[in-house]
Amino acid sequence: MKQLLFMCITSVLLLVAQCGLQAQTITTFDVPGDVNGTYPYMIIPDGTITGPYCDATLCHGFLRSPRGVITTFDVQGAGGSEGTIPVSMSLAGTIAGYYTDQSDVYHAFLRDHRGFITTFDFPRSTSTIAYDINLEGTVAGFYVDKNGVRHGYMRSPDGRFTSFDPPSGTFEPIQCAATCLNPEGSLVGMYMDGNGLYHGFLRNRAGRITSIDPPQAVNDTYAVSINAAGTIIGWYFDAVSVEHGYVRKSDGTFITFDVPGAAGTEPGTINFWGATVGDYFDPSGVYHGFQRQPDGTIITFDAPGAGIDPGEGTWPYCISALGASTGYYADGDGNYHGFVRKP
Repeated sequence: MKQLLFMCITSVLLLVAQCGLQAQTITTFDVPGDVNGTYPYMIIPDGTITGPYCDATLCHGFLRSPRGVITTFDVQGAGGSEGTIPVSMSLAGTIAGYYTDQSDVYHAFLRDHRGFITTFDFPRSTSTIAYDINLEGTVAGFYVDKNGVRHGYMRSPDGRFTSFDPPSGTFEPIQCAATCLNPEGSLVGMYMDGNGLYHGFLRNRAGRITSIDPPQAVNDTYAVSINAAGTIIGWYFDAVSVEHGYVRKSDGTFITFDVPGAAGTEPGTINFWGATVGDYFDPSGVYHGFQRQPDGTIITFDAPGAGIDPGEGTWPYCISALGASTGYYADGDGNYHGFVRKP
């Protein structure tokens, strides 16, 4: 049944992809009551978007339907410094994320398409974060043990946990992103070594971990997204700490790229077809969005109303299999708003 569903989804996506990239439309939106911003993190093929929005004291979860209807939610008992933070969503509509309780302890949660919320913690952990969920229902994230050390984990659909750590001689595995776990169960993320440098990693379904560093990387490397084909994207720092984007194919070969005129390029997610969205900043320190097509063509864009001063601009966060992307932007007054861009 799972294979049949995947084949049906693939057929629909192929028909859409054959239509090509048309003129874009960008729609901006805010969740009512978002005193401190609306932050879309994830969009699935039907156009449903999730992420957090923040009022004067806490953050809360929201779900925006393809028609633009917004539903808000909170995990029962959420409070502390952050509140409820949705991060990812599966094709089945299950949201994965984390929340802080009244004592400011982090816990993970899942919210299914009916709105039912389940919370969980890695056994004997002091904090648990969920960052991604795939179609199968596998969840990826990290937890902190009683000694204050971070470890990665996978949680199976039936609730079984597997803990893992990056290569020996390193410490502190760092988080992945909203699309760091692919349908096959392969996971990418970042970890810090004993010298304080970050490296990307790939953990395959069998549990084997491979470090990721493009040949040109001198300083840090970040791996942030992997698609069903096993293609990975991220960015790295060169000898003078300039950020460049990269694509790592499933055979281990790298393609590096920069947005023309950028002072730094930061890819965010890669979709089923190999299209990538992310942000780049110009020499003035203003951020802009970009989409890189599978053939390497790069399109740049800005959300309407995005600020033009240093530190302001547009940050695309996720691209769906149908090419729609979502993210947020900062206006000239320092306020953050959501957007959805449709090709």
